[in-house]
Amino acid sequence: MNFDSIINMISRMFLRRATNWGIRKGIDMAAGKGKPASQMSQHERDMARKGRETVKLARRAARISRRMGR
Repeated sequence: MNFDSIINMISRMFLRRATNWGIRKGIDMAAGKGKPASQMSQHERDMARKGRETVKLARRAARISRRMGR
């Protein structure tokens, strides 16, 4: 491996992590409607929790389907 390919590999790794972090934060903001938990009503907190659980299930299903595709 030459130095250029190593730099590309490392930069892709950091870019992938940053992108995934941003997507997760965006989903959390959408599920919680951008409010902190202290400003939400009980119903809004329950809906945000259910949204996070749904996202967790979707991620797990995507991970399983990727494994089955191998």
